[in-house]
Amino acid sequence: MTPTIDAIQVVTTGTKPGSDASFIAIHGAQRTGWYGPVSTEVGQHAEKLLTHAVVGESAIDHHALHAAMCQATYDDPSPVASWAVGALDCAAWDLHGQLAQVPVCDLLARSPELTVPLYASWLGLDIAHPTPAATVRQVGHSGWRFTKWGLRRDPANDTLAEASRLTAATQAVASALGNAAAFDAVFTWDTALAGLIASQIDPADVLWVEDPLPLFDPEAYRSLAVQTPLALGERLFLHDDTRALLDLRPKAFTLDVAACGGLTRAVDLVITAGTQRIPVYPHGRSFVPAVHLAAAYPDTIPAVEYRLQWEPVRQHQYLRPNKPVDGVITVPSSPGLGAAPRSH
Repeated sequence: MTPTIDAIQVVTTGTKPGSDASFIAIHGAQRTGWYGPVSTEVGQHAEKLLTHAVVGESAIDHHALHAAMCQATYDDPSPVASWAVGALDCAAWDLHGQLAQVPVCDLLARSPELTVPLYASWLGLDIAHPTPAATVRQVGHSGWRFTKWGLRRDPANDTLAEASRLTAATQAVASALGNAAAFDAVFTWDTALAGLIASQIDPADVLWVEDPLPLFDPEAYRSLAVQTPLALGERLFLHDDTRALLDLRPKAFTLDVAACGGLTRAVDLVITAGTQRIPVYPHGRSFVPAVHLAAAYPDTIPAVEYRLQWEPVRQHQYLRPNKPVDGVITVPSSPGLGAAPRSH
């Protein structure tokens, strides 16, 4: 008999204000699948607006469950709805793993990897005021596949000054590391600034520039991609079409497993990217399911983002925290994802 979903539940943990503190539980067949932490808004959306779409559905037919949630959110293209579907989808995979008594990566692949390489990001460190070379060197020499640094625009400066300042920052980081790094503009540039920086940076210093523009503009990115290795995909949501993004042939496809609509959709996206030989580097906010995804698809996913500022705090919220060693994470061997909260 096919196990079905009986109920969903949202549990709030005692984290500091401003942090993601909600865990979503899916109950079925006398087991519980978990995913979190997510924002309070996402948890409320999942509980209040998607319960009717989830309860009674199969706990192991992920495409059918995902289709039901997609239909329920068809008229709601908001990021919150996408995150809510993604969180419930990940919790359903965790429940499936509990029922099968295997890690989720074993449900995705016959022989998944036991460990997954990571790259480290530190976006809150202002590398341009001035570059803290000692900190950059320390992070860079800690075993990570590579490192990524924030490259936010200062709105107080004009475009020419910012282009010079941010270009100099990429040079200083590469010099401190002794090799190239990735940089994340965190959606703060405009096309004029992006074009200037693209003409000034040394390609030997930069692995990629991530999400420079506030909105996804295929035409602007097509022009920019001629000069700059781009990383795109963090803000790809449930009902977005990936065709225009992948047609740009980005250096890195940085999807977020939960934000894009969950592990079910992420698997399909990874397979599509793999057929086009576009490497996927999953965004670190959905670190736990991203590790299982990377273990199942190592040929397409060279590394997963590990957010040095935030992931250790998030791991402390789990019943079984998982910490990297020398830039590598061991895939949880317990059933499910390994996303159960410490207290519930």
